[in-house]
Amino acid sequence: MNYLYAQDTIKLGHAGAWDSIVSASPVVQLTLLTLVIMSILCWAIVFHKRKEYRQVKADNKRFAHFFWEATSFEEVSRRLKDFKNCPMAEIFNSGYKELVKIVDTSSSDKNKFAVSQLDNIARVMRNTSDIEMNYLERKLTFLGTTGSTGPFIGLFGTVWGIMNAFQKIGATGSASLAVVAPGISEALIATAIGLLAAIPAVIFYNHYNNELEGIEMELAQFQSDYLNLIRRNFVVD
Repeated sequence: MNYLYAQDTIKLGHAGAWDSIVSASPVVQLTLLTLVIMSILCWAIVFHKRKEYRQVKADNKRFAHFFWEATSFEEVSRRLKDFKNCPMAEIFNSGYKELVKIVDTSSSDKNKFAVSQLDNIARVMRNTSDIEMNYLERKLTFLGTTGSTGPFIGLFGTVWGIMNAFQKIGATGSASLAVVAPGISEALIATAIGLLAAIPAVIFYNHYNNELEGIEMELAQFQSDYLNLIRRNFVVD
C-alpha cells in the first residue's frame, strides 16, 4: 500500500499546473478563462489610471500656479486652450461663464451684483466638479467588482473540481491519490487564480479611491478660493 502511494505521489509530482488546467473539466476551464480575462482587464485599468491621475494632478498644479500669477480672470480665460482636459480649468471656465452672464445682466454700472447670485456660480462649479470626478471614476467600478467577485468565481471552480473528484471516486470505487488528485488540483488552481485576480484589484481600487479623494479636495479648495475672489471683486457689500 505504501509502495502504491509512493508511485502515485511521483506521478503527481510530474504533472504540472498546466497539465491540471488542460485536463480540467470545461466548466472549470471556463471559470479560469473568465478570471484570467478579468485580471488582464484590471491590470490594463491600473496602468491607464496611473497615467491619467498623474497627468491630472500635474495639469491642476500647473493651472493653479498660472491662475494665481494671472492679473485678471480675462487673462486666465484667454489661456484656457493651454489647459485642455484639466478639471480645475474646466471648473474655472464654468464659473467664469456664469460670472460674465451675471455681470452682463447686472443693473450696476460697476459690474457689481448681489451676494445671493454668488450661489449660482457656486452651483455651476459644483456641477462641473461632479462631472469631472465622475469622469475620473469611470472604470474603477470594474476593479471593485473583480475584487469582490473574483474569490467567489474561483470558489465556484473549486467546488466544481471537488465534485469531479468525488464523482471519480464513486465511479472507480477507489480513493487513491491518482484518482482524486486531478480534481483537487484543478480546484486549488481555480482558488489561486481567483485570489490572484481579486487581491491586486482590491489594493488598487482602494489606492485610486484615495487618489480621487485628494484630487476632489484640491478642486473643492480651488472653488472656495475662486468664490472668495469673485465675492471680493464683484459682490456688493
